[in-house]
Amino acid sequence: METVITSYCKIKNNTIWANGQLVTQGDAGEELPMFLGNVYKQIVGYPKFFKMDKQCKLGIVATEYCLRNMPGFEEMPKDETALVFANNAGSLDSDRNHARTIADKENYFPSPAVFVYTLPNIVTGEIAIKHKLTGENAFFISEKFDAKLMHNYSSILLKQKNTSLVICGWINVDGANYEAFVYCVKKLNFKLENMPFQVAHSPEAIEQLYER
Repeated sequence: METVITSYCKIKNNTIWANGQLVTQGDAGEELPMFLGNVYKQIVGYPKFFKMDKQCKLGIVATEYCLRNMPGFEEMPKDETALVFANNAGSLDSDRNHARTIADKENYFPSPAVFVYTLPNIVTGEIAIKHKLTGENAFFISEKFDAKLMHNYSSILLKQKNTSLVICGWINVDGANYEAFVYCVKKLNFKLENMPFQVAHSPEAIEQLYER
């Protein structure tokens, strides 16, 4: 079974690239929440976005650009779309925020709005809710981006009859440091003739896109 990468998005240093094209670039000193908020207002309205933590916002924006550059996504079965994501910081950014709310016993104010994001796979949940996806999903923690892991796991899913598309992502936020890389993998069929972007699905190709 042949599979192909049909779109990708990379976000780093307040710069967004989609399918190799520069989409937008923010100010160098602009903090991540402000940068993502300004970008998101331009592409789609989704009030819940502004209540999310930084990691979820990053994942939502990267996935949005990835899917917008993949013709036919809206017609694809949502129960056949899987999510495979990973990072190396887990939910550490939100964990720190939560820890600050409970550090002082004299001023104890744990916030449910912060606590809800103290699991790294919440980002895949938010993406699934946003796009009404009900397929398989997995979230891995690894020391660095592992193209072989992402390739092998998504390939296994695509061999199953109930998966026709896998959205893969590396969404990592740790303080002021952040990075997002999201790409789509699809089974090769006649419907791909109209896809403007196609790359053979292999660990080497994934690594090359990630390093761009």
